[in-house]
Amino acid sequence: MSKNDFTKDIKNIIVVASGKGGVGKSTIAVNMAVALAKKGLKVGLLDADIYGPSIPMMLGLSDAGPQVAGDENNQIFIPYEKYGVKVSSIGFYVQPEQALIWRGPMAGSVLSQLLQDTDWGPLDYLIIDSPPGTGDIQLTLVQTIAVTGAVIVTTPQNVAIADARKAVNMFRKPEIKVPILGIVENMAWFTPEEMPNNKYYIFGKEGGKHVAEEYHIALLAQVPLIQSICESGDAGTPNANIDDKRYNEIFSDMADKLVEMVEIRNSVMKPTEAVQVDPNAEGCGH
Repeated sequence: MSKNDFTKDIKNIIVVASGKGGVGKSTIAVNMAVALAKKGLKVGLLDADIYGPSIPMMLGLSDAGPQVAGDENNQIFIPYEKYGVKVSSIGFYVQPEQALIWRGPMAGSVLSQLLQDTDWGPLDYLIIDSPPGTGDIQLTLVQTIAVTGAVIVTTPQNVAIADARKAVNMFRKPEIKVPILGIVENMAWFTPEEMPNNKYYIFGKEGGKHVAEEYHIALLAQVPLIQSICESGDAGTPNANIDDKRYNEIFSDMADKLVEMVEIRNSVMKPTEAVQVDPNAEGCGH
């Protein structure tokens, strides 16, 4: 049990989730956080993908080591700050090449500690980049903290859409009841750098939009597959921070729509409470 709970001064906690891996969830989470910070909001970003943390690389913090205060009886994690965003990740506490093979209870314990023992300070938004899937880590998240809402990331591809539906249904389970704030359709089309007005629907067309319509959820963004978005993530310079409106307007608009949906959610719904789940019950499902 954590001796701290630094999440109490966070106004809104947003989980960025996906039903499957490979849909660019971390790219969306990073650019969402940076875009919100550029609007003058106080933002934190937690890399909760503890099996494969990628946020340090995407923010140019691959060489960052642990920042810890307190003593062995009460350790406090000090987040890094990059592009105006406070960042915490399990990647700061393990070697980059180290394979993280943890059983569910241990992984959940580590995640809870990162959440509650990181000294975030007052935040308007904490963006949580969760692991792909609908299992124990997601259950730990909603049991540990009061999540304001979730954003589901998918590609237009049929297999990704099927898993996105599973993610939506998982958060909407009666015992969980975490509001879905919106869908982000990533890799919506391919646009070559030399032909910025051309669109090639190589993964299918508007799959994420159809899911949003099916579940009556907001479509926060359709993000094209642009070479520079991939390269910027690898280089640790998110596109949301680049002064080129071809790219950062996409993420700026996405952040505006997220803020709008959070304001609507908070005006019509009571604050979410941490989920109380029967310890003998099975996980969220896989």
